[in-house]
Amino acid sequence: MLKTQAQIIGPIKISMGQYGPKPVYWSVSPNRDFRVSKAEIEHHSREHKEQKRRRVAYAHIMKFLDCYVKIAIGSALIGASMELFMIKTGFYDKVTVLESEKQAWESSLEALAIREALNPWRNHDAKGCDASILLDSTPNNTAEKAAIPNLSLGVLGFDVIDEVKAQLEKTCPGVVSCADIVALAARDSVSFQFKFPIWEVLTGRRDGLISRASEALSNIPSPFFNFTLLKQSFANKSLTVHDLVVLSGGHTIGVGHCNLFSNRLYNFTGKGDEDPSLNSTYASFLKTQCRSLADNTTTVPMDPLTPLSFDNNYFKILVLNEGLFQSDAALLTDKDSSNIVDELLDPDNFFNEFAQSIMRMGSIGVLTGSAGEIRKNCRVNS
Repeated sequence: MLKTQAQIIGPIKISMGQYGPKPVYWSVSPNRDFRVSKAEIEHHSREHKEQKRRRVAYAHIMKFLDCYVKIAIGSALIGASMELFMIKTGFYDKVTVLESEKQAWESSLEALAIREALNPWRNHDAKGCDASILLDSTPNNTAEKAAIPNLSLGVLGFDVIDEVKAQLEKTCPGVVSCADIVALAARDSVSFQFKFPIWEVLTGRRDGLISRASEALSNIPSPFFNFTLLKQSFANKSLTVHDLVVLSGGHTIGVGHCNLFSNRLYNFTGKGDEDPSLNSTYASFLKTQCRSLADNTTTVPMDPLTPLSFDNNYFKILVLNEGLFQSDAALLTDKDSSNIVDELLDPDNFFNEFAQSIMRMGSIGVLTGSAGEIRKNCRVNS
C-alpha cells in the first residue's frame, strides 16, 4: 500500500480516521476541533518546515499559471488537437535528458521541496505553456511573476527551476526548454510520493518571448470568482466544467494567504458578516490564524488534513463546506459541478481524471517548431 507523504517524513504523528491517515491534531467529524497546542504550532512553524511547505506547493501552481492564461491571437484559441499533435512523447533523447533531470533532483532538491516548490507553477503562465511565468521584469516591462496573483510563488520555486535548467545546460545545452522543465517538474513533484509518474508529459514546447503582468491579472481565475465566472474562464481556454472541478483538486497541496479569503470571515457582504456557506467551526479556526482583513502575509494550508500529500482530500473537505476560497465553495453551487465533486471522492477516479485534465491543460498555448526560443537562462530571453 502506498504511504502518504506524512507517513514518509516521520515527524508528524499519524492516526487513522474516516479519511485515512491524518495529523493527530485534526479530527474528522463535521464538528471537529481545529485547535492546536502552542507547542505544536511552534514546532510546525519552524523555518525549515515553512520552507518545505512552500516549496512543495510551488510546482503544481506554477505550472497552472504557466499554462492556463493564454492571450488569443485573432478571435480564437489555437486548437488543442493541433497543439497536442505538435508536442509528443520522447521529443528529447530520453537517456540524456532524464539522467540530467535525475541528477538535478538529487543534487538540489529534497522530495518535499520538489513538490512544494513546483506545484503552484502548473497554473500561472499568462501566455500559455511557454514559461513566460519565469521571465524577470525589466526596466521597460513588468513581468507576469510580479503580478499580484503570482506574488505567493516567492523565490523558492523559481530557484528550483533555475537549478534544474543549470544541470541540463551542462549536459545538453540549448536543447531542453524551460516550458518543458516546468511541465516535467510539476508532474514529478506530485508523483514523487508514489514512486512513479502519475501522468504522461508530452514534450517539445518552446519558450515564449513575452511576459506581461497585465495579462496575468486579466486571465488567471480569481479566488473570489463565483461558478459562472470560473466556468467562463475555463471555457475561454477550451477546458470544460469537468476540467475545472478536477484541476481544482490541485488545491490539495499548498497554502492560501489570508487576504484571499478573510472576507469570508469578517466582511462577506459588506456588513461585517461571515460567509454562511463556510463551516462555522472551520471559520472559527481560520479566525485564529487570520486576525484581520488586511493580513496579506499569514498563510494556512488549503488542505488541513494532508497538506503535504497529493490526494483527493480536497474534495472531502469541500463537501464539509471547508473549501478555503470562494472559488472552492462555488463548485458546490452548480448541480453538474457538485455531482463531479461527489465522483471525485473516490481516489481512483480523482487520480485518473486529474491525469487526463492536466494533460489537456498542458496543451494550452504551446509554442513549437521555430516559434519562440530555447532559453539558456529561464529568467531572461536568449
